[in-house]
Amino acid sequence: MSDHPNTYPKLHNAAWPGVVGKGDGGEPPIDLDTMLDLTAAAEVDGRRFDGVDLFLFAPHVDIDATDDDLKALADKVAERGLVIGSVVAPVWPPTGGGSAMGDESERKKWLAQLGKGLRIARTLRELGIRPYGVVRMDSACDPGTWAEDPDGNQQRIAETFREGARMAEDEGERLAAEGEICWGGMHSWKTMLDLLERVDQPDALGFQADMAHTLLYLLGYNAPEDAILGEEVDLSDRDVIDSGLKTLTDALRPWTIDMHVAQNDATVHGSGSHDKTGRHCLPNDPNGKLDIPHHAGFWMRGEDGEVTKAFQHVCWDGCMFPNAVMMKPETWNEILGVMLAVRDAHGWSD
Repeated sequence: MSDHPNTYPKLHNAAWPGVVGKGDGGEPPIDLDTMLDLTAAAEVDGRRFDGVDLFLFAPHVDIDATDDDLKALADKVAERGLVIGSVVAPVWPPTGGGSAMGDESERKKWLAQLGKGLRIARTLRELGIRPYGVVRMDSACDPGTWAEDPDGNQQRIAETFREGARMAEDEGERLAAEGEICWGGMHSWKTMLDLLERVDQPDALGFQADMAHTLLYLLGYNAPEDAILGEEVDLSDRDVIDSGLKTLTDALRPWTIDMHVAQNDATVHGSGSHDKTGRHCLPNDPNGKLDIPHHAGFWMRGEDGEVTKAFQHVCWDGCMFPNAVMMKPETWNEILGVMLAVRDAHGWSD
């Protein structure tokens, strides 16, 4: 058995790639039991995934699940030697939610779905299957519509998020806003930082950094005026990405409470009903621009070079992979291998 001395952060796999971008004329979803089995079976150097992060929407987890349903969910996860970490609230209009910058009706729908997600998160925590993690959400609106009234829409999103943060505090939870180029008001690093500062509830609402999506922040894909790197930049030069990530992470790391390990080839992709966003690639994709263990350190270590320990687990996110790729055991072994490398480089033991 190879030496992997660190035990934190715990290593999770996301179950939602089985449903995100599936259906709607595309490939069929992969059920939760199968995603759990694939996760539990992965093994590298005698090490396994510690848990899963979940999307709170059918067919994986019904947002209206009963307490009995959630007990059954906890049992099936525990039977596989896993725990649950962060969960995603289905706040978008197609999943029963609404726009965080919409009218009163839309914002009530957004908050109602968030409230259901918070209740599930709390219940799973009380069942003992969820020892850490956050509730993830976003603005559920597109950058183009947001741009019709940037300041007014940004203020409405902030007000909605602030109310959501109060709800999270009441449930003993924290919210994490995932910075992603497809969400209005969160579509660039500057708008994301502005939104966090407007909400100004750091104990209840922080930032969720996905390594693939934040690479697109550097390039200013949906906000060229906020690009950190120039259009003709050579992303094969690791020093170039390093310089951009330093600027980006110095601004957003203090807000970061959840993290997705991921690879990106500096392009965008969408399938099913999912808008185009940063393309997730397999860890060792020859077109991948990130040195994952190295670049993860920009999020996991502070300006002083010390590990921040700001989150107890990290999660792999690889949305919109073909089903044939996801059903291969070697896919998950490859992913677990790079997750171990991240923990070896930037983890700790307690």
